[in-house]
Amino acid sequence: MNTLIVYYSMGGNTEYAAEQIAGACGFETLRLKPVKKYPDRGFRKFFWGGTSAVMAETPELEPYIFNADSYDRIIFGFPVWAGNVTPPIRTFIKENDLSGKRIAAFACQSGSGAEKAFEKLKAAIGIDALEAEQVLIDPKAKPDPENDRKIREFCTKLQQGS
Repeated sequence: MNTLIVYYSMGGNTEYAAEQIAGACGFETLRLKPVKKYPDRGFRKFFWGGTSAVMAETPELEPYIFNADSYDRIIFGFPVWAGNVTPPIRTFIKENDLSGKRIAAFACQSGSGAEKAFEKLKAAIGIDALEAEQVLIDPKAKPDPENDRKIREFCTKLQQGS
């Protein structure tokens, strides 16, 4: 089954997780980058990013190459912002027809909100369930064997679903 990990990463945690999953499972990756960068420090980071997520904005993305016909499964990876999917992921969903694709997701967070974000992701795509989902706690910033175990578990579930 051809699988693509589509992700947005600001602080590196989601990128780290995407690379770990891709390496363990042999999947390709596509990193989304908004044309207008989000502030990445201090109060502005949380205010701007959180507001953008809560408002379900869809920022313009830098050009990317994606052919939906080349993939059977899409895995979305994102940091949790205010209990939401990050806006670049929303843009990708809006720009691409994902009908008939198997969908999975992983979320990186420092606190909570991933479960709520998964619900919003499903609603944005128009599906009832994800093939697999996994929550990771700051996998790059705070290395922990528990995150490594969760990544292996996520890969196993995906490989069993192939």
